[in-house]
Amino acid sequence: MSRRAFAAAVMGGAAGLLLGGCSSGATGQSSPSSPSGTAGGGVDEKEALARAYTFLDRRVDEAAGGTRQGLPRSYTGGWMETHHSTVAFTYDVALTVIAYCARGTDADVKRAGALAGTLLALQEGDAAGDGRVRQSYVSGKVTAADGLPAVAAADSFTGAQAWTGLALLHVHRATDGAAYRSGALRLAEWIQDHTASTTGTPGHTGGVPASGSPLTWKSTEHNIDVAAFFRGLADVTGDRAWADRSAVATGFVDALWDADAGAFWTGTGTDGATVNRSPVPEDPQSWSYLATADARHAGSLDWALTRLAAEDGGFSGVSVSDADTSKVWFEGTAHMAAALRRRDGEGDAARAGDLLATLRSAQAHAPNADGHGIVAASSDGLRTGDGDTLYASLHTGTTAWFALAAQGADPFLLE
Repeated sequence: MSRRAFAAAVMGGAAGLLLGGCSSGATGQSSPSSPSGTAGGGVDEKEALARAYTFLDRRVDEAAGGTRQGLPRSYTGGWMETHHSTVAFTYDVALTVIAYCARGTDADVKRAGALAGTLLALQEGDAAGDGRVRQSYVSGKVTAADGLPAVAAADSFTGAQAWTGLALLHVHRATDGAAYRSGALRLAEWIQDHTASTTGTPGHTGGVPASGSPLTWKSTEHNIDVAAFFRGLADVTGDRAWADRSAVATGFVDALWDADAGAFWTGTGTDGATVNRSPVPEDPQSWSYLATADARHAGSLDWALTRLAAEDGGFSGVSVSDADTSKVWFEGTAHMAAALRRRDGEGDAARAGDLLATLRSAQAHAPNADGHGIVAASSDGLRTGDGDTLYASLHTGTTAWFALAAQGADPFLLE
């Protein structure tokens, strides 16, 4: 079971660092020129990137309400605006932090620090008191007078813990703030204490849902997240134990590689050992390469480009999983652009350019577009295969991934 079952849509209960680091003034690598004939909505690459950051700024500043800290809502416009406009998914907040670190202006680092401070406050104030964060919260300002925001989904899934930890490591590198490193360490200890499993191929299970009964399945995508997070923590702390634990998670990911299929399977069933082969999601295919650059598995990108190819409403990209390829998943399309740019093989720059042009076109012309943010799906009703549905609503997570891909940034690297 993938993170997408828990992170992408509110309905089912919610769901590194960059090249050049998170230092002020870092801009990353400019995106490749769009091939002739691809649509970019009439906005050039630099302008599209600037508009994406304007969207993130507006969401963050809206949430802060003039105060230093706040939680930006994940979705605006369309179906999600009507039904879940106040929800802030922790994964989306973490991605927004990482995107700010990618560009790294003084204002970006300030906003990243404020968001990371909010994440630390949520960790410190959690009822369990054991270092975890929750899957989602009610968006809005965070002040001493108002207290912490209410929890929207009390699940503590492994992927959200790892992404929060990565975001804190970003800001630690930007500011040398010890509190961010300490918060990341607490999250890592929670993951190790509550999800490490030697059943079947050793790895990490899905986490602890709101019911409190630990999940026993293992997700390939979650283990990619954990491997990258623990590797980064080992670099920051100098503690070899985290590198060894990262290697365990990487070993699980390796075990889920199918050389004949040229792709990674989803994970395991609830016994923690039997391989789950359906549905096959996009994110393990692209994230595996972003996290490891392992040439043995580089074909996973080609598998996703072929088997998950989607066209809808004049847009072309990839879908969430092989369960439904009727619509384009714009976040996953950004994953693929970022991974292709890192692989940098023959034809990869042109393929990444096509995908980035699609995202720029979506920024301008997709349903519910505002010219700045990017919607989650090319039209309403994209099924993930795990019981959730995505909609053409503006999404901070998708917009942040576009910003990363457009700059040639890899969120899993701590360099």
